[in-house]
Amino acid sequence: MTAAVDLPPPRRPRVRRPERLLTQNSELRDEGIWNWTLPALATRLRDGRTVKTCPAAGVCALACYARNGTYLFPGVVDRHQRNLEYVLDDLPGWQRQMAAELAHPRHTGGWIRVHDAGDFLSDHYLAAWLRIMIFRPGVNFYAYTKEVSRFFRLVEPNPPRNFRWVYSYGGREDHLLDPAVHRVADVYPDEAAIRADGWHSQDSSDLLAVLGPAPVGIPSNNIPHFRRRMNGRTFRQWQQERDARRAPAAPVTDE
Repeated sequence: MTAAVDLPPPRRPRVRRPERLLTQNSELRDEGIWNWTLPALATRLRDGRTVKTCPAAGVCALACYARNGTYLFPGVVDRHQRNLEYVLDDLPGWQRQMAAELAHPRHTGGWIRVHDAGDFLSDHYLAAWLRIMIFRPGVNFYAYTKEVSRFFRLVEPNPPRNFRWVYSYGGREDHLLDPAVHRVADVYPDEAAIRADGWHSQDSSDLLAVLGPAPVGIPSNNIPHFRRRMNGRTFRQWQQERDARRAPAAPVTDE
């Protein structure tokens, strides 16, 4: 009879630490905005882990600009996965490197968009960003997020003064939002639909999402198959339809 052998657990690949963390995509470069990014929605890493990077995503996942075009190029996917691996496997090291990078004079008085893809995937990760913001008060930060309940708990009670955010519709926590109370943004089929609803477009500057008049309308990207899925609806309307279909039927009572 062969004796049992205790095998060591499989070793994870060594953390790949990007040389630089902040980049500028083509849309934000003209405004001098730098950004940090993760894979959109979910990804499978080299060691087999499947990670949800947008836990509260709803219908937005069906028409997400960051799951199309250049975001699918192998080099781009690899970079975004390296960013995520760093956050998951060495969050303190990532926090130190991000804080050091933000000390560069080019960021003083400027703006950082936290995520042009991905979202605040955990309490620990969001808390690390809040510590960075407090440590670098001379840098401005902003974000779109669908992590509504997480922000209610961790951000809204005592937000850093240099952080602005907007809750974007199309997520599973839309029902928690009140446009009269919270700053919100919705994706519309086009500019005309934004104006017809009396909302305010951020098309001329991404910063209008957090600095301009509210509520905020975002014209959808001109991606044909995504526009067909929207079918003339906003993300908010689309999510409401889906939520209504999934709601349990009211019990029948004898009267």
